[in-house]
Amino acid sequence: MKYSRLTKEQFEELHQEFINFLATQSITAEEWKNLKENKPELAETELDVFSDLIWEGVLNTAEYLEHISAKHMYLFKLGEDNMQAIVVNVKHDIDITTTEGYNWLRDNLMDENVEFLQANKAYSEDKNLDKFKMIEQGAVITKGDLFRYFDKLIN
Repeated sequence: MKYSRLTKEQFEELHQEFINFLATQSITAEEWKNLKENKPELAETELDVFSDLIWEGVLNTAEYLEHISAKHMYLFKLGEDNMQAIVVNVKHDIDITTTEGYNWLRDNLMDENVEFLQANKAYSEDKNLDKFKMIEQGAVITKGDLFRYFDKLIN
């Protein structure tokens, strides 16, 4: 398995897609029931293959990632050949993951306690795996509003 298995909730949300996936494998509902009961390791493999297919689709279409912690905001634009990063470092004694801290940051962007950094990073041989590892470390896929906002602000 290349990524991680979808959660039970994710499988429930993707129930129809999973049925379609099984159909492409020529596995009927009766055969799926039989697989789960009599060949659970094969059923597990099918779940893993489906999970990887879903992750590939999601990662192929992801354009932005964000990872926000108490003192840092990491914003990524996922390009074709590399990812652009904007990092916002807060040196003030606040937590920007709270409403109060985020409001302070919004009101004090040009304060000397706020630092902006930019960088480009090339992908490894497997760009989707690079994206997935960032998600595993806490990044979330977004529409890129914060990235675009800060990109305009500092460029």
